[in-house]
Amino acid sequence: MGEVTFLDVSKRFSLRVDGELHHVQALDRVSFTVADGEIVALIGPSGCGKTTALRVAMGLDPSSSGRVTVDGREINGCGHDRGMVFQHAELLPWFTAMQNVMFGLEMKGMRGQPLRATAEKYLELVGLTDSKNRRPHQLSGGMKQRVGIARALAIDPKVLLMDEPFGALDAQTRESLQAELLDIHARTKKTILFVTHDLDEAVLIADRIIVMKDGRVAEIMTVPLARPRPDLSIVRGLPEFNETRYKVWRALHDEVTVH
Repeated sequence: MGEVTFLDVSKRFSLRVDGELHHVQALDRVSFTVADGEIVALIGPSGCGKTTALRVAMGLDPSSSGRVTVDGREINGCGHDRGMVFQHAELLPWFTAMQNVMFGLEMKGMRGQPLRATAEKYLELVGLTDSKNRRPHQLSGGMKQRVGIARALAIDPKVLLMDEPFGALDAQTRESLQAELLDIHARTKKTILFVTHDLDEAVLIADRIIVMKDGRVAEIMTVPLARPRPDLSIVRGLPEFNETRYKVWRALHDEVTVH
């Protein structure tokens, strides 16, 4: 199981700017649930709290109030029940792709032959078997992200948290990895909470889309596209895709108008 629940989660920061202390309400009583095996996309303007929500869910930042649970258990710091993929892969540059994936497993306590076999399994899952001995500087941006995904999946988390993982990639590579992520989800059934600025990406990938505004949940939309989804170029031509995309665009446009 991998159900994630936000229960009235708030997060406040204090920043000192030009000698003056400023208080920032990054999250304001955020509540929603991501069902087991579901993909939910968080979307909204910069500074709306998307990444903060993801960091709180991972345990990287504590909430100021409220709580986040995974299968009913409140999280307290990072844990192996959650894996995170960042916008930039954050690979250790002196390690090979294989060693980067093995590192997370070693932190979990795995040793010996199961360690290597598990790392190889997940590198194969993301299509990097032939590149397992390359170091990060020998990998393209898309390949680095594949290593990051393999590293997160290898620890077998209940929940995969993804913070704009394809945002820094060129359009062709991004589309390729979107399709690959859907394929991985179909095979692993992992629960995924996904932050993106890309309207098309949110509709293509997610089961539901949460639009955020000023640290709050403004709207939650269901994506009426069945799984498994066909070739993404076909999905883009479906009326359900275009209707949902317009609804998300309208919600974001309204938020821009408010500001």
